[in-house]
Amino acid sequence: MSAIERVTDIDAPTSAAQAEEEELLHASIRAGSLAQIVVAVVAVLGLAYLLKVVMVTTLSAVLLAFIIDPLVSGLEGIRIPRCAGALMGVVLLIVVVLGLSYFFYNRAVDFATELPKYSSKIRQTVSKIRYQTNKIAQSTRSVVAAPDKTKAIPVEVKPQPDLLSVISGDGASLLDDVVAVSFVPFLIYFMLTWKDHAHRATVQLFAEEHRQVAHRTVARISNMIRAFIVGNAVIGVMNSAVGIAVFWALGIPYFYFIGVISGFASLIPYLGVFLALLPPLAAGLGVLDRTAVLIVFVTVIGLHIITMNVFYPKVVGKRLRLNPLAVTLALLFWAFIWGTMGLLLAVPLVGAAKITCDHIDSLRGFGAWLGE
Repeated sequence: MSAIERVTDIDAPTSAAQAEEEELLHASIRAGSLAQIVVAVVAVLGLAYLLKVVMVTTLSAVLLAFIIDPLVSGLEGIRIPRCAGALMGVVLLIVVVLGLSYFFYNRAVDFATELPKYSSKIRQTVSKIRYQTNKIAQSTRSVVAAPDKTKAIPVEVKPQPDLLSVISGDGASLLDDVVAVSFVPFLIYFMLTWKDHAHRATVQLFAEEHRQVAHRTVARISNMIRAFIVGNAVIGVMNSAVGIAVFWALGIPYFYFIGVISGFASLIPYLGVFLALLPPLAAGLGVLDRTAVLIVFVTVIGLHIITMNVFYPKVVGKRLRLNPLAVTLALLFWAFIWGTMGLLLAVPLVGAAKITCDHIDSLRGFGAWLGE
């Protein structure tokens, strides 16, 4: 055997060992990166749960700032300073919110005064259902076994909570909510006045070679949020107009109040149809017959189907492109974390997460999973 052949025989196991070591090293690096991603996600979700009030307040202010930004940009185009335009926009928003709150509060008070009448109708309906159920149970027992002696059923009497306790709940929680809401106008104002600075500073956080990608990602998220807000507002107004017309024709009390609630509740993907049915059915107890109830079901379900399958994909879906499973899981998760506000913020949050994953090579698999 020549010297070259002996060297080759010696180097072959060495090369194989080095290749195996390199493969193990790459595998450990991938496992370490995955572990870091999992730890980071768990840490972010934990902070989101612990800082619920702060996160919900900030994200709500972001959405409202996007609503006011076109007005501020238009005022800036006619030589009005951005700080003055932002102040005018925030003041206008406060006036609109207070006006709507006053209107809906009065309608809610009027509805509450009629609540005893509705409560009696609800009790009558429930008693009829309970009577039929007990009748079926007694018939079943008479067939299966001999009738037993009637035993006294213990009844626990609990005091009925008043309206104030139902609305306020925990006083500390209500105070926290009031304090958080008081920060929203200031957050909106500073987000509008420091918009360009915040955008540049956000891009500057990344390495120079990644700033172009960061700029495109932030721009796409901004466009998605803007399309989400405008699309939901337009579709919500359309749904409300149709609902108000139908509920008025059916003679449902406070049809204008019920129609707006039902129309905008229907915008919540998949779960909205159930939430949109509750107001007209509750207000129509004792007024709606079977045909009218069927019309309410057809109207609300039809609006929801048309909204989610026709209008929503054309107006909002071009920016989001999320699959139904991802949206449903996001609604379930964020509703558990943040309650009602989680339902409202779940879709833009998961949309922003998908856009971010699409622009990061190591996370594109997650973006593809969230997408259609």
